[in-house]
Parts: sequence; structure tokens; C-alpha cells
Amino acid sequence: MNQILQRRTFGRFAMAGLLLVGAAVAFVRPAHAADEAPDALVKRLSVDVLETIKADKSIKAGDVNKIMALVDSKIMPHVNFQRMTASAVGPAWRQATPEQQKRLEEEFKTLLVRTYAGALSQVSDQSVNVRPLRGPLDDKEVLVRTEVRGNGDPVQLDYRLEKIPGDGDGWKIYNINVLGVWLVDTYRSQFTQQINSNGIDGLIAALVARNKSNSKG
Repeated sequence: MNQILQRRTFGRFAMAGLLLVGAAVAFVRPAHAADEAPDALVKRLSVDVLETIKADKSIKAGDVNKIMALVDSKIMPHVNFQRMTASAVGPAWRQATPEQQKRLEEEFKTLLVRTYAGALSQVSDQSVNVRPLRGPLDDKEVLVRTEVRGNGDPVQLDYRLEKIPGDGDGWKIYNINVLGVWLVDTYRSQFTQQINSNGIDGLIAALVARNKSNSKG
């Protein structure tokens, strides 16, 4: 039971982290976003999106359709979700057909959104502290460390980003760390067990069933 509770808590913070970074993009987009340092980007967007979430009653109430639309329009353009899904699936991703890969991405996104929609209802007086970026300024992959502060102890929330030349804003998220646990790594262990037992189609079927179950919850 403790492990189940820990996974739920982890998941809520993880999805909230995705939303913190992505949802404010439409509201504040600098002319030279591609030149913006990744830690500055995370800080600016985090502040903006916290205010947006606090002001949107339907998001805070867990409106899944509203959250899904938010994810599609504001978050996905700033996440390398193909890389995130491929990493979660593991080596079997390379053996999957393009159609299977597409289905995996769709079902994985739905899983995250539906499972963790309730995370946004917990946003109240939180603030985000972004730590200074370490390493060379010309790195193509970086780690941005943050803390979400509110009631209780601060929550460690870190992001791995990559810079894709000529692609949108430049920086895209491909993994998230909450309280010392990486999101992709957590799902990889679950997906590997399913693939070993039932193959890629078995994993897709399991994700579909899980999403249907979550939609009834």
C-alpha cells in the first residue's frame, strides 16, 4: 500500500511538472525564445503557468477534456514526446512498427493526462525556485533543477531538456525527476514487464484498458 501511495504521489507531481513548464507558452512568448537559457525559460514559464492554473477553475476541478486540450496545444510542442515514449518502452521501441509507435505515444499521453489530472486541483500557493544552471553554456542537453515550495517540505522537480536546432523554441523536455525518481525510468520498468509477457501489442492493449479504467474513475 505504501508503494501504491508513493507512486500516486510521484505521478501527481510529475504531471504537474509537465504542466508547469508547458501551459504558459501561449501567454508569454519572447521573440527570441530559441536564444533563451533553459533555466530562464523554466523559471519564466513556471511563474506564468502557476498563475494560469490558479485562475482556471475547470482545470483545478480536474476537467480531463480541458486538460487534454491544454496538453495538446501548449505542452506537447515543448516536449520531445517521441523520445520520452521511446525511452519508456526501451529497446523494443526499435522493433515496433510506425503504427505501433504512434499508438504507444497516443496511449502513453492519455495515461499521463488521465491518471494525473487530479494533480492540478492541488495547486494553491505554490511557488517555484529554479537553481542556477551548471555546465557549459553551449551544451545541447541540460539538467534544470527546481524546487516547488508551498505547504510542507519543498518538492524536488528537475527537468532534462535537449536543444533541437531550428525546431520551435529550441529547448524540449524529455524527462522529469520528482523527489529523486525519473518519470521515464519508472514507466520503463512497468512497460518492460508487459512487453516481456505479451509483446508490443500486449503493452498497447494494457494501456488502452488502463486508460478506459481511468476514464471511468
